[in-house]
Amino acid sequence: MHKQIMENEENKKIAELLFPDIHETLEDLEAAYPPRNLPEGATVTRFAPSPTGFLHIGTIANALIAERVAHTSQGIFILRIEDTDKKREIKGGIDEIIHNIESFNISPDEGVMSEEVQKGAYGPYLQSQRLKIYAIAAKYLVSQGLAYPCFCTDEDLKEIRNVQISQKVKPGYYGQFAKHRDISLIQIQQEFSQGKPFAIRIKSDAKVNEKIQFKDMVKGSLTMAANDVDFVLLKSDGYATYHFAHPIDDHFMHITHILRADEWLPSTPLHLQIFRYFGWNAPYYAHVSPVLKMDGLSKRKLSKRKDPEAGVKYYTQEGYSSESVITYLLNLANSNFEDWRRTHPDLPYSDFPFRIEKINNSGALFDLRKMQDISKQVMAQMSSQQMYDMYLTWAEKYDPEFAELIKKQKEYTLQIFSIEKDQQARRKDIYAWNQMHEYIGCFYDELFEKLPFNKQLFPEFLSGEEIKDIINAYLQVIDLKKPSDQWFNDLKAIAAKFNIAPDTKTFKESPAGTYKGYVGDIASILRVAITKRKNTPDLYEIMKVMGIERVVKRLQETKDLL
Repeated sequence: MHKQIMENEENKKIAELLFPDIHETLEDLEAAYPPRNLPEGATVTRFAPSPTGFLHIGTIANALIAERVAHTSQGIFILRIEDTDKKREIKGGIDEIIHNIESFNISPDEGVMSEEVQKGAYGPYLQSQRLKIYAIAAKYLVSQGLAYPCFCTDEDLKEIRNVQISQKVKPGYYGQFAKHRDISLIQIQQEFSQGKPFAIRIKSDAKVNEKIQFKDMVKGSLTMAANDVDFVLLKSDGYATYHFAHPIDDHFMHITHILRADEWLPSTPLHLQIFRYFGWNAPYYAHVSPVLKMDGLSKRKLSKRKDPEAGVKYYTQEGYSSESVITYLLNLANSNFEDWRRTHPDLPYSDFPFRIEKINNSGALFDLRKMQDISKQVMAQMSSQQMYDMYLTWAEKYDPEFAELIKKQKEYTLQIFSIEKDQQARRKDIYAWNQMHEYIGCFYDELFEKLPFNKQLFPEFLSGEEIKDIINAYLQVIDLKKPSDQWFNDLKAIAAKFNIAPDTKTFKESPAGTYKGYVGDIASILRVAITKRKNTPDLYEIMKVMGIERVVKRLQETKDLL
């Protein structure tokens, strides 16, 4: 007992020696960050990226999961920036993170709102501004004999590594290889007096081959090797490592659920050990498998080096709507979302009851084609005003000349976007805004004139003279005030004059050679003449939007070109 008291006194002296300017205690921090007053069952989650420039679509998926878990339970979603690795941080990286998550409608309730602005009572939310908090926590561990200073240089650590390699044992700073693990106060004073830099390491209490068990909300019940390595908690520059900073932050921010990539799963025993050393209850952990991609017959992680679609910028540059991306990511995250969306097509995705237990355990397979199909469905449901506003925002950055054109002709553009919007089964042609210029460019005279005239788009069985005669026949009866059924009857009447069947069924069921084609070929001639395209939305609606003057002018010009 006397020895125990002596050791405790020595540990306290070591702590005071190492942290002479730290006078606050853990109790002071607990008072500064009291428990949250939230409804029963409400969760608190966080998204904690590093401002290193590249943001993976899988990272956005994890942020979305954390946001959905919090907001589905009427809880709090936090954006915390882990900026302790200053070597990898890029200028403007924080604002880039914020811009990217906001572009996908992922909105934090508290945390970092911009490079200059933070919101919430549990900050700072930049780890680089929390160094004193980490020092207070580290001092406590040292005073309890649960951490110690390490004065090893890079050369010392390299030498330890070489010995371990020669002995073919596990690498790391532990056991007999932990040079300063049992360093005395006198030895520390000697090193300290020489001004040697030091790191703070955890003093692991795990035995060799010891196992721990814990429940992961995605992976289930797990048994893993306990942490027996004396990892660095505070680096010699005073910055905390990720392994130390995140448990401290999660405790004092009262995070209830940690949703993160499963690359951090091997570190969980260390993190649980840190919570235990402080006597804190650990949050629930949920480790999410990476987004995968088929590569031949095998699966691999979606790679930022090999796959353009791995980066978040790809989706903003290509012009995928945020709702399209979110809808697809929710498909990947919760296996029952697709069925829910099918039965609730008009509800916002935020009404979906997201559940951690439904997260794919083995890693979701990313299929860009499937995402494009989903995006077509999402964009087809947009109103013309929504399409105009969202497309203009994208075009002003990525297609400024066309943006100016549609701003000058706003009402006309809104009419274009309204084509077929009143139909129950809407067309699904567009999955990204970068297709829109080509898709609707033919409506604008300035762009239509620059499009090449391709005679090959007309029906092959008709000569140029026959096509001109059909156009002349239509010009004699053109009346865009007629209802669509009467307009189509006009096309049938023209078809009869040119030995063309009035419908597809008649054409197919008649003996070979009876008809040259069917009435759709008449419509195809008008479509190509008016748009210079073979496939378009409803031709009648297109002509109504363009107006009779524009339609007649284009039909006349086509005759001249033939």
